[in-house]
Amino acid sequence: MDLAQSASVGGFFAVRTEPVPGGAHRPLAELYAGGTGPLSARVDKVAARLSAPERRVAASIAHLGLAARLWSLALGPAALFGRFPALVPDTLHWDPQRTSPDDLWLADQEELPATADRIREQVQHGHLVPLAEAFRRDGNISPRLLWGNAGSALAGAVRELVTWSRGQDRPDVAHRARALGAELFDHADLSATGSPHTPAFRRRSCCLYWRCPGGGLCGDCVFDRAPEAAR
Repeated sequence: MDLAQSASVGGFFAVRTEPVPGGAHRPLAELYAGGTGPLSARVDKVAARLSAPERRVAASIAHLGLAARLWSLALGPAALFGRFPALVPDTLHWDPQRTSPDDLWLADQEELPATADRIREQVQHGHLVPLAEAFRRDGNISPRLLWGNAGSALAGAVRELVTWSRGQDRPDVAHRARALGAELFDHADLSATGSPHTPAFRRRSCCLYWRCPGGGLCGDCVFDRAPEAAR
């Protein structure tokens, strides 16, 4: 399993395997246990960068980005090599002030077989469930929106892998990515987030990005036009 090759798919698929000098990384397990200071700092940073009109808009964008990172770290190696790194909250460290690949540092490179069940165990149950709870502790944001973000992030990771596979003449990677994505979407928390469950995914909720000054619609947005423009 070559994590450097997986990182070649795109920045969201990259992870550091050594600490960042001077970094402020903390295990994600601390966030899930109630230490929401780093999460609040991340939401504040996104809010300032986007001039978000309310905190839940920034929280949604911050959540979507982290969900995309988590799915990508599993799906990239899984599609390329048939194995992926164990993404244990105690060993996966996060610095909310940094962006990929420096935002995440993985202290242990244990490899797991790339089955949908193992990826679901590591990412969906191991991270996305407690991550959603942490975001809801930070502020008012609906579970439906957060699961919509998770579905969008999953479909986006599959889409990036399919695009990469075409440029690299690796149809096997696209096949594995699509198959894993389809199995992962076959769960009550994800199956209703949008359709089809392919790279052409269109979500049934909105991440709220359109509400930021200059913000438009995402490629998988539930809206055909921004609501303000439709009035």
